[in-house]
Amino acid sequence: MSLRFAYNTNGTANHRLADAVDLIAEAGYQGVALTLDIHHLDPFAEHWVQDAQALSSRLQRLGLGVVIETGARFLLDPKAKHEPTLVSGDAAGRTRRVGFLKRAIEIGDILHAEAVSFWAGVPKPGIDHAEARHWLNEGLVAVTEYARAKGVVPCLEPEPGMLIETLDDFAALSVDGLHLALDTGHCLVTGERDPAAAVAEFNDRIGTVAIEDMKRGEHIHLPFGEGDMDVPGVLDALDAVGFQKLVCVELSRESHRADVMVPASLQFLRVCRKHKAEPVH
Repeated sequence: MSLRFAYNTNGTANHRLADAVDLIAEAGYQGVALTLDIHHLDPFAEHWVQDAQALSSRLQRLGLGVVIETGARFLLDPKAKHEPTLVSGDAAGRTRRVGFLKRAIEIGDILHAEAVSFWAGVPKPGIDHAEARHWLNEGLVAVTEYARAKGVVPCLEPEPGMLIETLDDFAALSVDGLHLALDTGHCLVTGERDPAAAVAEFNDRIGTVAIEDMKRGEHIHLPFGEGDMDVPGVLDALDAVGFQKLVCVELSRESHRADVMVPASLQFLRVCRKHKAEPVH
């Protein structure tokens, strides 16, 4: 069994979505991690259903799987990055975030997505964390129940600095049907676990995986070879647990050279797998 790789469209922000999908397909990826955004299938556009249906046809024609990502920076509020969230103090803001995640699930349904990934958010100063966890649980229940009704896999991604930051934070949640979106680089940032060990420990709960390079303690997505990630080790760990879903390359800072980074990233991953396949003499 071979691993299946995808590329995240947040690293192709200077391309039209159709052009980005074609670039990803031509490079040889098996899928796309689609970050819904104002320029890449705007979920609040008047014709979002038709846009999603057209993209679904394109993906099927190209033989690409898809994961839906929801980390667009200014989609909900043009003046506040990533706001509002599931832990915002404003109830209307939390409702808006839940509504967006439900729309992402609807798009995931149309695209036959393997998963929809999202995160908790950062509590603002002065917000009691116990209350924020209550708000988070309410939002997670609403989203996971909606996903279950649509037949879509909902995945929460622990993010450095957010209320749910580590894998232990994720494990402490008790929301039926919620899966893990594992960004292997985040393990290096928080220092909680070796990324390969995280794969082995949480393999039965993982709904989608992101991979990139990162330096220990520094939350910057880097091209392969520029950080501390043992990429071959992570790939071996995914292989060992029989991971069959998409492994998504996330290089959100590399859009200005996506024409180079999209194919180069897959070539790096293929070299890692080739070395594994070669017999030792």
